[in-house]
Amino acid sequence: QVQLVESGGGLVQPGGSLRLSCAASGSIFSIYAMGWYRQAPGKQRELVAGITSGGSTNYADSVKGRFTISRDNAKNTVYLQMNSLKPEDTAVYYCSALLKSPSGLNDYWGQGTQVTVSS
Repeated sequence: QVQLVESGGGLVQPGGSLRLSCAASGSIFSIYAMGWYRQAPGKQRELVAGITSGGSTNYADSVKGRFTISRDNAKNTVYLQMNSLKPEDTAVYYCSALLKSPSGLNDYWGQGTQVTVSS
């Protein structure tokens, strides 16, 4: 059974920083793309940042220059460094992974971690 477990969310003041982590565990053959999504109250879930197994990245326009996604393939872990946080970054952040396991090639999601940016 594959699990994705996020950590690192919390309450931070505007202009502050947080680092999210997401570790994949279980019977995993290969992890391809990994990413971070977020969902604010009353809004649809949106892609924040993605990273391929080769390290290519993409970002939502709203976070470019402030957020950095990275991954440690040896640890099956993806990170999201969030700097210069704004109140509009407040949301539940979810990590995702496209990976191959004994069940085949599937998308997996974490349980979500709350990020609140407020003074």
